[in-house]
Parts: sequence; C-alpha cells; structure tokens
Amino acid sequence: MPRFRHALIPVLTAAVALATTACSLSPDDDDSTVIVVGYQSKTINTVTAGTLLRARGDFEHRLDEVTKRTGAKYSVRWEDYDTGAPITTGMIAGKIDIGSMGDYPMLINGSRANATPATATSILSVTGSSPKGSLNMVVTKPDSTIASIRDLADKRVSASVGSAGHGTLLAGLAGAGIAADRVDVTNQQPQLGASSLESGKVDALAQFVAWPGLLVFQNKAKLIYDGAQLGRPTLHGTIARNAFVAAHPDVVQAFLEAQLDSTKALADNPLAAAKQVADASGLPPEVVYLYNGPGGTDFNPALKPSLVDALAADKPYLRSIGDFPNPVDLSTFVNDEPLRAAVAATGGDYRALLHRTGNASTAVGEVWYSGTTTTKVGDATAVLKLVRAARDANRPVTAAYITDPALGTRWFADHAVWLRDGSTFQAFTTTDGAAAWRATHPTAVPVSYADALKQVQP
Repeated sequence: MPRFRHALIPVLTAAVALATTACSLSPDDDDSTVIVVGYQSKTINTVTAGTLLRARGDFEHRLDEVTKRTGAKYSVRWEDYDTGAPITTGMIAGKIDIGSMGDYPMLINGSRANATPATATSILSVTGSSPKGSLNMVVTKPDSTIASIRDLADKRVSASVGSAGHGTLLAGLAGAGIAADRVDVTNQQPQLGASSLESGKVDALAQFVAWPGLLVFQNKAKLIYDGAQLGRPTLHGTIARNAFVAAHPDVVQAFLEAQLDSTKALADNPLAAAKQVADASGLPPEVVYLYNGPGGTDFNPALKPSLVDALAADKPYLRSIGDFPNPVDLSTFVNDEPLRAAVAATGGDYRALLHRTGNASTAVGEVWYSGTTTTKVGDATAVLKLVRAARDANRPVTAAYITDPALGTRWFADHAVWLRDGSTFQAFTTTDGAAAWRATHPTAVPVSYADALKQVQP
C-alpha cells in the first residue's frame, strides 16, 4: 500500500434522507427551481460542462427554452471546486444535482453513491479525453536532479488522493517497477501541492490539467512524466444523481444540449474559447490554449466503448487506495441515453461522434502571435523557423507549441526537450522521450531551445 500523509479521501456518507435534494425552490422566486451544478473552473477537461458553459450562459439559455415550452422556471447555482471529491460528497448528500470530474473520481463516485438507490449516480457524457492519457502529469522543481518517474523512489510526492493525477502516478510507478510504498504520497489539493513543491516540502507533484502545464509555464516546474507514457485513455465526464435525472429529464437534456453548444463553440474557435475560459478561471490563456488548441484535449462528448473500457481497466485503482465495498457496474453506471436524445434534438449524429477520433487537427506545431493570429505547421523544425523569424522581425510571440512525435502530446516549445539531427529538429515532452528517440536515431544530439533557435536555418 502507498504511504499517505493525510486522510485518504473525505468521508462520504450514504445515509441521506430522500427529502434532502439540491433541486429546491429559489429564495428569490418561489416559482423557480434551483439547479446546483458542481464544477472545477481550473480543470480544462471539464470546461464544456463547467467554466466555458457557465461563462457563455448556454445552460441558462437552454433552460429558458424549457420554461417557454413547459412553464416551469429554473435558476442555476454554480459551485466551484478544486477536485472531484467534494462534488461527490455533495451529490451523495443530495446537495449537488449535476457535476463533472475525472475518471478515477467518477469510479469513486459510483462506488460510494451507488451503495443505495437513493444516492445512486450515472455518467452521462464525456467532457474531455486523451487517447493515451496525456492529461495527467508529474512535475518537479526546475533545478531538481529528478529527471524521470524512476527517480521518485523514496521521495515525497504531492497528489490529490483519489484524483486522476494520483491514479496516473500509481500506474506510472508500477510501469517503472517501483512499489507504491516506496513513495511518500502527501494528500493535498492542487494549489497547496504547488506551494509545497515550490517551497521544497515535496519533491514532485502529480496532478491533472491544467496544473502541470500552469507550473511549467510559470517556470516553477519541469515535466518528468507525461501520462501519455501509459498509452491508455483518460477522461473527464458529466455525472448526475439518478433521482434528479428521473425527476427532471427536461433539465438534464437541457444541460447536455448546452454542453453540446459549448463544445461546438470551442471547436469552432478554440482561441476565443481559451480566452473566455482564462478570463473566467484566472488561468493564463496560453495555458488554456495548450490544452484546447489543435492536437490538445479531445472534447468529443460521446461515451465511446474505448473510454468505458478504460474505466473498467481503472477499477483496480479503487482497491489500491482503500475499501470500496460496492464495485461499479459500468453497464448501469454509464448511461448515454440522455446524451443520445440531446444530440438528436440538436440535429447531430451520435453514431458519427462515436466514430470520430481526436480533435480533428493534423497540426504538429503552432505559433500564437499577438492578438488572435496563429500559424499551424507540420513539424517542430517549422515551429523554430516561425519563432526565429518573428524575433528577427521584432514581432511578438505569445506562445509556441509542439507535439511530441512519439506520444502525441501538445506542449510548450520553450519547455520541450529538443534534439537536433542534421538540419532537422525534434521536440519531446520529457527527457525519457528524447532518450528513447535517440536510441533509434543515433545521430540525434541534445540541444537547448535557445540554441535550436540560433541553429535552425531560416
């Protein structure tokens, strides 16, 4: 068993009176029913069911349509959390109707909430996913001698126990042949973990997006483990109380239609969406765009069989962190019928969503200039040429992004690990990735980003 410094998971109670529900009459309008939505403003993988959805007002707009059709009035109370655990607590207590969280937290939610029919929940849609798992990462201080997950034995690592980031840490350690009890896991919320890393109280931080990217962007961390090294899907999704779904099917469909609205807006103009999320969350737009730009998070809402299979493969994680007496039955816990209805109502094709892969981008690199101008290119060398040309012309560059050629992870060009092979350059998320490439490309040599910019031929 891994060593945990603090309480494992917030204690969740299943003894909830049926009368205790989040859905209640508004104190400001006796005729208005309040819908409580739990979300994570800084978790980019959930923005289409949280931050972006709220900022755009899509849910309220869809509820207005329900009101016009049925006469029933609704208002929305948005509750912002750092992780999925408190959302699960609120749902079991009947105080949150709809929420969004990562794969491991959803499994914990199902195990806890489905202990009794009164508190049972279901997964209704996907908010964001990665086919290889790149949405969770492990970082250390920039000057740390730790360069790989293999170096974490006998070290202290901050993680939110029960989160997707923690699950990836344990899976990564297992893949590296390191017993979980060789690592001292400090159970902390993301922002506290970030402070602990900066102050040296922990040696590394394992978290979900956008925390790793944020700390690296701020020059407070370096990436040592890319979750895509696991090579298996990770996802975040929308989850709701079954009692609420049964009592308010119109509201649930309105929420899912609103998620589809936000998803379309993000796909149509990811840069504008990134700025909107940045304004609402306080995250730098460059960090948001890292994840929702071309080649980043897949925001396809469909509950694909491959993602459900990934959830099934994650079940052993529950046993590794504690006693979960109610194994999740994914055949009932995953319910795509409401989403199918929402897609059909908005003129979409759910079957097409099931077969769509990635976020429909073939770009390997992208340079974001000032304002809203970006240029997409097909390789890392082209990224260097664009950045050098911009600097030579004194043209501001907001951010430059590359895609790891082996893992497919989108990353900051100036924080990537670069190799030069003749006149060609490759960029990787980690030193492990660069080393693996050099093993099959013996003429490739390490080069810093600054030197790569100097050496690239215009």
